[in-house]
Amino acid sequence: MTKTERLLAVFASAVKAGGGIHSVPELACMMGEPGNAAFIKFLSDGVKRGVLRRVAKGLYESTLTPPDAVSAIYKIIQKLRGHVLSYISLESQLSLTGDISQVPIDRVTVMTRGRSGIVSTPYGVIEFIHTKRSAAHIMRSLYFDPDIRMYRATTGQALADLKSCRRNLHMLED
Repeated sequence: MTKTERLLAVFASAVKAGGGIHSVPELACMMGEPGNAAFIKFLSDGVKRGVLRRVAKGLYESTLTPPDAVSAIYKIIQKLRGHVLSYISLESQLSLTGDISQVPIDRVTVMTRGRSGIVSTPYGVIEFIHTKRSAAHIMRSLYFDPDIRMYRATTGQALADLKSCRRNLHMLED
């Protein structure tokens, strides 16, 4: 079995287990390879050959066994900010609850204790917005969504986040 075939087998197994998007260190570990420059070049070559797709900096998916397209963006969010409290809020959450009529089609708004930033992925744009509020304060106003395996803000928290970020309040339904 070639190294590329081993890599594709790792991705196929991961998709069956609910995965499908992996970082360089995860892939190196699953393959028993050192995550060095040569391994990163191997992944880059896989992207050039069309075997892999880079979905964000340092994150890859197999083109043969991609993850579920509906949940893929949430997996990317978890991989990018899994080490800090992050939750779906602002326009994305208020659209889900029906408090705003607009539906963000290609964007997910995420409040995070990490730094702010915008990440473009093949599945849409992820907008990370930093919050200074403590985790203890925030956790009371969050609930876990098992479908996406992430926390979501309650309507009250999403509205508070919208106001604290000085975002557009004109789209709120009366």
